[in-house]
Amino acid sequence: MVDAPALAPTNPAGSSPVALFPFDNSYARLPDRFFARLAPTPVPQPQLVKLNRVLAQALSLDPEALAAPSGVEILAGNRLPLGADPLAMAYAGHQFGNWVPQLGDGRALLLGEVIDRQGVRYDIQLKGAGRTPFSRSGDGRAVLGPVLREYIISEAMAALGVATTRSLAAVTTGEQIFRQGLLPGAVLTRVARSHVRIGTFQFFASRGDVDGVRLLADYVIDRLYPQAAQPYRALLDAVIERTAALVASWQLIGFIHGVMNTDNMSIAGETIDYGPCAFMDTYHPGTVYSSIDAGGRYAYGNQPRIAHWNLVRLAQALLPLLGDSEDAAVATAQAAIDTYPARFESAWLAGLRRKLGLAQAHDGDMALAQELLTVMAAQSTDFTLTFRRLGDCVDDDPTAMAAVRSLFADPAAFDAWAVQWRQRLAREGRAAAAIQADMRAANPAFIPRNHRVEAVIAAAQTNQDFKPLEELLTVLAQPYDDQPRLAHYAQPPEPHEVVQQTFCGT
Repeated sequence: MVDAPALAPTNPAGSSPVALFPFDNSYARLPDRFFARLAPTPVPQPQLVKLNRVLAQALSLDPEALAAPSGVEILAGNRLPLGADPLAMAYAGHQFGNWVPQLGDGRALLLGEVIDRQGVRYDIQLKGAGRTPFSRSGDGRAVLGPVLREYIISEAMAALGVATTRSLAAVTTGEQIFRQGLLPGAVLTRVARSHVRIGTFQFFASRGDVDGVRLLADYVIDRLYPQAAQPYRALLDAVIERTAALVASWQLIGFIHGVMNTDNMSIAGETIDYGPCAFMDTYHPGTVYSSIDAGGRYAYGNQPRIAHWNLVRLAQALLPLLGDSEDAAVATAQAAIDTYPARFESAWLAGLRRKLGLAQAHDGDMALAQELLTVMAAQSTDFTLTFRRLGDCVDDDPTAMAAVRSLFADPAAFDAWAVQWRQRLAREGRAAAAIQADMRAANPAFIPRNHRVEAVIAAAQTNQDFKPLEELLTVLAQPYDDQPRLAHYAQPPEPHEVVQQTFCGT
C-alpha cells in the first residue's frame, strides 16, 4: 500500500480547464494502491523555454495552443487540461544495489495518456511539478540545468536512433530552487511509451501483493507486448530482448546512463531518467561521470552486466506468475534470464559490424572490433571521432588516414590494426562507396558532448540566454550528417573544457 493519503485532483489556478490533450488514461483505471492522485503545485511565473513542435504534431497535439499562455500554464502545472487525471506512480527499487522498499514519483506527475498518429499510446508527465506523497525529504521541484540536460540528451538519443523517452517542452517557473545554491526552477514535460519500471513490479512483489504483480503484468502486456502468447514468460522474454538491444545501442554511441537503478529501468525498453548521464569523449570502459557513482558501479563497461542484474530482479518479482510451484517458477525465470548474455552480444556485435562497415558475418569479427577498442583505450582516443573518421578511410585516402591516425598518440598501433581491417573489408566484395555510406549511417559526427551541454546550461542559468540551446538542438537533430557551418560541435573538448563530473537534479 502507498504509505500516504491520496489527494483529489483540482485545478490549481482555479480557472476553467481547457481542451488540449485528447487523454485516454489507462493507468489511472488501475486500483488506487498503484498511485497517489494529486494535482501539480502551481508556480508563480511560468515562461516557455522550448516546445518540441515536431513531437507535438506527431502526438496529434496543437503546437500553437501549447505555446499560447493557457498552454504554458498547463505545461507548468498551473492548469489542468480537460481529461487529465494527474497521479504520482508508486514503485520501489534497488539504488546502487541497495534495496529501498518505497520510492515513487517524488517530483513528477503523470497527467494522462494520448495516442499518437500511428496509434501508439504515450504518457504525458510533468517532471518538477511539486511535492507528492513519495517525495520523502525532497522539494518536488526541478531546476533549469537538469531539465535542459534531459531535453537535449533525450532528443539527441531519439535522433541517434536509440529507444528513449522524449521531451515535449521545458518551462521556467519564476522560482529559485535551492540545490548547492539558488537556481532557477523549471518543469519538463516528458513523453514515454510507459513510466512502468522494474521497480514498479518490485513494489508489489516485495509486499507479497501477487494480485498487484498480476494486474501490473497484464496491464504491461496489453499496452506494450500484446504479442505475448504465453503471457508472463513471454513478457519477461520481451523485456529482456528490448533491454539487451537498448544497452547495446548505448554502448555503440558511448552513452553512460549514470544511475542504472532498477527504478530507472523502463519496462518499455526505453532510456529513462536522464540524471548524471554523459557521452564519453576519450574511450575507456571504466569511464564514470556521475558524481554519485563513487564506486563506478554504473561505469560504461559495466552497463551490460548491470542490465543483466536488474533483469534478474524483474524475474524475481514475476516468480509468482511463472510457475505452479516455486521450483518450476525459478526454472522458468532462470531459463529466460540465461538468454540475456547471448541477446546482448548479438546486438552488440551486429552494431560493431555496422560501425566497421561489415555487412556480412565472419568468424573473428568480434576480435577485430575488440582489438581496436583495446588500442583506443590504451591511447585515450576520442570514441566518436575515431569511428567517424574511420569511415573516410575505406578507400585508403591518405588525407583521411592522416586524420584518424592523428587521434592516436602512437599511430603504429592503429596502423597494425588497420591492415587487418582492410583485409576483412576485402572479403565483403562491396564497393568502397557503399561501405562508406553504411559507416556514416552507423557512426555519428555529432553527439551532445558534455562541455557543449554545460555551456548551454551556463548560458541559460546565468544570462537567460537560450540561443546556444537552439543551436545545439539544431546540430543534434541531424547527428549523422556533415554540417560544415557547425563542424566545431563535432570537436572534443580542449583540456580546460573537459567535464569530469555530471550531477543529479535532486
